[in-house]
Amino acid sequence: MERPQAQERAAYAHFSTITTRWMDNDIYGHVNNVTYYSYFDTAVNRYLIEAGVLDIHQGDVIGLVIETHCNYFASLEFPKNVDAGIRVAHIGKSSVRYEIGLFDEGEPMSAAVGHFVHVYVDRATRRPVQLPEPFVKALQALQVKPKAD
Repeated sequence: MERPQAQERAAYAHFSTITTRWMDNDIYGHVNNVTYYSYFDTAVNRYLIEAGVLDIHQGDVIGLVIETHCNYFASLEFPKNVDAGIRVAHIGKSSVRYEIGLFDEGEPMSAAVGHFVHVYVDRATRRPVQLPEPFVKALQALQVKPKAD
């Protein structure tokens, strides 16, 4: 298995800026590892809301996280902004694998990389549903083509 590596910004299709908060830092003076997962969720859901495909309050379809992972390469800390890059690695019938890179503002290489998998379900029944076409189009916009050698 290949050892995880920091990523360049060009590896991601979309970026949003997340402002760190005082409470994000831990006793060691850097953002606590669990907070990175919150940044992942924030970046993805912000994109979906802004793309007009996710209504967190009244939409019929919602995403449930079923898998998550993170590798850390450098510390993030308050008071700085974090640039969260996102891309889609896989689109299934009802699931999506998002990959996220967290960058200290202005830095060329990621401080952390991770992924999570959402399964999209009916809000009422919590049963998986096929991704609606507008949703699929918004996700396809996040797919990054591999670099040519």
